[in-house]
Amino acid sequence: MNKVGFFRSIQLKFIIIYILLLLIAIQVIGSFFTRELETELLDTFKGSVNDRVELLSYNLEQAFNRDREDGEEPTLQQEVQSIVSDVGTNDITTLQVINNQSRIISTNDSLNPDDINKKTTRDIVQQALFFDSPQQKTLYNAETGNQVYVKAVPLFNDENIVVGVVYLEASLEGVNKQLQNINEIFLNGSILAITVSAFIGILVARTITKPIIEMRRQAQTMARGDFTQKVNVYGKDEIGHLAETFNDLNSRLKHSYAKIEEERRKLSSVLSNMSDGVIATDNSGSVTLMNGAAGKLIGQNPDDIIGEFLLDVLQLEEKVVDITELQDSGSMIIDFSDDDQVFLIRSNFSTVSDDEGEVTGFITVISDVTEQEKVEQERRDFVSNVSHELRTPLTTMRSYIEALTDGAWEDKEIAPKFLGVAQNETERMIRMVNDLLQLSRMDAEEYPLQKERTEFVDYFHQVIDRFDMNIPEHIKLQRDMPKGQFMVWLDKDKMTQVLDNIISNAIKYSPEGGKISLKVENKRHFLLVSVQDQGMGIAYDKLEKIFERFYRADRARTRKLGGTGLGLAIAKELVEAHHGKIWAKSQEGKGTTVLFMLPLMNHKRGNVK
Repeated sequence: MNKVGFFRSIQLKFIIIYILLLLIAIQVIGSFFTRELETELLDTFKGSVNDRVELLSYNLEQAFNRDREDGEEPTLQQEVQSIVSDVGTNDITTLQVINNQSRIISTNDSLNPDDINKKTTRDIVQQALFFDSPQQKTLYNAETGNQVYVKAVPLFNDENIVVGVVYLEASLEGVNKQLQNINEIFLNGSILAITVSAFIGILVARTITKPIIEMRRQAQTMARGDFTQKVNVYGKDEIGHLAETFNDLNSRLKHSYAKIEEERRKLSSVLSNMSDGVIATDNSGSVTLMNGAAGKLIGQNPDDIIGEFLLDVLQLEEKVVDITELQDSGSMIIDFSDDDQVFLIRSNFSTVSDDEGEVTGFITVISDVTEQEKVEQERRDFVSNVSHELRTPLTTMRSYIEALTDGAWEDKEIAPKFLGVAQNETERMIRMVNDLLQLSRMDAEEYPLQKERTEFVDYFHQVIDRFDMNIPEHIKLQRDMPKGQFMVWLDKDKMTQVLDNIISNAIKYSPEGGKISLKVENKRHFLLVSVQDQGMGIAYDKLEKIFERFYRADRARTRKLGGTGLGLAIAKELVEAHHGKIWAKSQEGKGTTVLFMLPLMNHKRGNVK
């Protein structure tokens, strides 16, 4: 934040306001004082002039009313001139005595003696003669540049008849000089008062603004996330209470910021470590946040996606026309599969709303549901296969039982055959149900193994010997066993079931004169067991499916031979329960080899990867 300049600071504003208030007060007081003083001086000056005029008027009226005989000295004019000459001229600049004929009979202006006996035409004199009353006014003398107080006072005889007029002009220069001196004194005092007030104003403003400046600096510090400092409290006034409130706010913000930061770190940790992807957008659909899991799922760097349109990122341009449609979509499966791999993503959409219910953004949670969809599809296929496998023998049994019911049971040649078929189909369904129950227990981990220390080569010979006694004549079993003892930790009954399934399948699919190779190899930490036949073989793209439940490479032949399609699936579960691994190799027309590995006891056992 930029520093506030002095000329824009609140301190200067306080000083200016303080000085302006003082100036206004001084001007109001000065104006009132000057006006009153001027009025008082003028009234005093005019009173002084009027007093002298009254005295002069009285003396002149006495002179005008005195009876004189012809030739008697002094004459009226001489006596009037003598009276006028005795009047001081400090303030009165012009003094004239005018008779009722408007002629000047006396004057104090020694420089203009020719004015005597001249007729005057001054309006104020004529008005005094005409109205028989004193007249006065203030004029501006253009020659001297001063104001002049002008007055005309009528003179009366004993019969109260106007016999003359006293006309005078008194200069107001003295009064104006006094006012000017007083104004200069007032101005100097005002300047001194403003100077002192400005200094005091600076101190007062600094006292007021110092806590505010500290609070501003503290606010800038708080804006940077530092809540360790406090504002000094200088008093108990409003600013002091403001500083205390500010410190309290600082503490609350520090606590709130710490909680928010903690929640942010938790959220960041959750978003970073959760397996599901999270994408946040604004109300227009532009991506504002994406965690690493989302980037991995869609195969793009999260930093590069910021600002991109959500529908483009999730490849929903063809499914969703407008971003607002996501409010009601809930969730959907998005297919990111390519030619090499199936990849399905489930997207769950939710909205972010403000206090007024307006949508401000969207939260999209994406997860990989490829395996879930595969499991779901396998479940549907499993149900379908079970239904199909059970329906076939049941249909066959129903057909033969209906034939027996219709009278075939009376035919001694046909009835035994029909009953034999029904018995075989019943046993086949029993085997299928037993296999399904076994798989179910193994899936639920309710099928414990009774393992014991077993020498595998001798054990394998015993299993093969059982088949040698019942093997068809057109099939040969060829053994390839290593010398020595190889101890394995296994459940003999379960492993016998594995070997029975594998060897039985090899016998079923071997042609006449075929040879089945049974081999054991020592692979240091593991024993590799393989059973190879010379049957029809399995296509490469179907090889991995033979261990799936109910899968048959040749359905017709397997069903004819009484298989349930669950043998290899059970074998896989049992081998993996022994920490082993099972797989197959095959070429069409050349036979199939089923292989599995078991860990040896004299080595650390572990899962085969």
